[in-house]
Amino acid sequence: MKDKLKSLFLYAFFWLLFFFAARLLFLIGNYGDSSELGLKILCGTFSRGLKLDISATAYILAVPMLVLLPSIWIRGEWFRHFMKAYTWLFLLLCSLIVVADIFLYSYWGFRMDYTPLLYLDNPGEVVASVSNLQIAGFTLLVILLTVVSGYLYNKFIDKHFSDKGITRCRIPVTIAFLVLLGSLIIPIRGGVGLAPINAGSVYFCDNMFANHSAVNVVWNVGSSWFNRKPSVNPYSFGDLDRSIAIRDSLVAKTADPVIVLNTKRPNILVVILESFGNFLVGPLGGDTATTPNLNSLSGEGLLFTRFYASGNRTDKALPAILSGYPAQPAVSVIKEPRKTQSMPGLVRILNENGYKSSFWYGGDINFANINSYLINSGFGQIVTMEDFSRDDYNSKWGVHDHVLFNTLRDSMSVMDEPFFRVVLTLSSHEPFDVPMEPVFEGSEDLDRFRNSVYYTDKSLGSFIEWAKTSEWWDRTLVILVADHCRLSRPEDMVYSEDVFKIPMLWLGGAVREPGTRIDRIGSQTDIPLVLANQMGLSGEFPFSKDFLSEGSPEFAFYVYNEGFGFITDSSKVIYDHKLGEPVVSEGPDSERDLRLGKAFLQVLYDDYMKR
Repeated sequence: MKDKLKSLFLYAFFWLLFFFAARLLFLIGNYGDSSELGLKILCGTFSRGLKLDISATAYILAVPMLVLLPSIWIRGEWFRHFMKAYTWLFLLLCSLIVVADIFLYSYWGFRMDYTPLLYLDNPGEVVASVSNLQIAGFTLLVILLTVVSGYLYNKFIDKHFSDKGITRCRIPVTIAFLVLLGSLIIPIRGGVGLAPINAGSVYFCDNMFANHSAVNVVWNVGSSWFNRKPSVNPYSFGDLDRSIAIRDSLVAKTADPVIVLNTKRPNILVVILESFGNFLVGPLGGDTATTPNLNSLSGEGLLFTRFYASGNRTDKALPAILSGYPAQPAVSVIKEPRKTQSMPGLVRILNENGYKSSFWYGGDINFANINSYLINSGFGQIVTMEDFSRDDYNSKWGVHDHVLFNTLRDSMSVMDEPFFRVVLTLSSHEPFDVPMEPVFEGSEDLDRFRNSVYYTDKSLGSFIEWAKTSEWWDRTLVILVADHCRLSRPEDMVYSEDVFKIPMLWLGGAVREPGTRIDRIGSQTDIPLVLANQMGLSGEFPFSKDFLSEGSPEFAFYVYNEGFGFITDSSKVIYDHKLGEPVVSEGPDSERDLRLGKAFLQVLYDDYMKR
């Protein structure tokens, strides 16, 4: 058993060295970009990228460890021959990917994924697109990398897979290797945390080339292949140009907005509240006991009474709130760093106008590729659970909200202005385990959820009361908005309109007329454009409308996994794509609104696929 373990360890080390060499070749091949990186950042591409290198190595080890099991019982050199053939095959495949990536990066600006494989159906066109010199250089590098790596394998690794004789205690050894095979899931998913590893997990600085260099391209190709999306728009309902014209009419500027702020350059603090829904907020028609602080604060600012979430998860909410990019059915753009780096962004606009931007979250920022999205968005500082003491890790997701708000308060005692801060809470997420005696009795999910919301509301209320005493309050806009809602009643369907109704409240000294209710229909997707227009800043948000402009069409578009909802001031349509028909159709203009919703979704998904 000791010999077999040693051979597997050396084999894993061999592949880690291969990926080290692959990254080094990538940096050399893109010398113009890498030469601008300092030594610390260059080293960071290797140290941060090691996580994906280990994951890729674990994937490669899975088949040999499975085939190794019968070698415990069946003697001979057959396993050694298998390993040599398997290794040379993978070396050739990996070398093709590594070298192709070096050539393609300068044209594409992102690490290679599975998309080049789509062009293999037309190899003649591919060959016609490159010069003979490029083909020769590509072929030579692939052969060189494969042969040199294969030679090193033959010389230093191959001999360790030789049959050393009969294995004693074969049943215990078999069981041990079965356990070892199963344990590969840990390095494959990047550890034992809640969030599995993703490409964004290795992003570590504001230099995009450095972040890209840390990505293991072989892992990236494999991951993108297994998680690939449709190659054609599944929501193609008609002529695309006509659908674009409809989308343009829905978001066209018709008049100047009503100005609700008393300054063009307020500090901005956005607090995104996990899972808060209208049914929990008294002034929005919900119960009066769950969010007493939010209920009270609703009379001190601008309360938006007909506001909707773009989707049903946090990873769908963040691009909507910060980039004006609507959620998509069945997929999530935030999980694809290549796409998010080209998205519009409120953060970049504010950065260009002198704002200091930061994002605060007490959980694992690698979940759902949030980390890469935030870096791509341009945040200057990102605070996560790793920045808190482990003594405060009292939540399954990270640190509880009172710890987050207390640390935020300490950091804001003296502030450089103007600032843009975004805070994402987490304690009202499942499993609803909060450090507080229950206020609402009962063991049902809804009871436990209400207790967790009450706790977050209390933590938020304490922070806001302190903020009112701060020196910067009078120059600040505080936006409280939920990321999404959840099912609240047994009769609720996943697509129900009530599931997407969320609170949004603007507070702070920058608000011109506190105590105002705004009843016009809006959604998370509109936030960046509304803010930019209030501040007199220019920004392109092709799916946002300024619902504070009187002539703007009143509608909200949201998606669930199988379809979309399109809500207007006169009608409501909820369309299920698998059924091919609406599941809800109400109001005199429902047929028109169905056409509008289909056009909006078609253009959105077409844009998503092209990024």
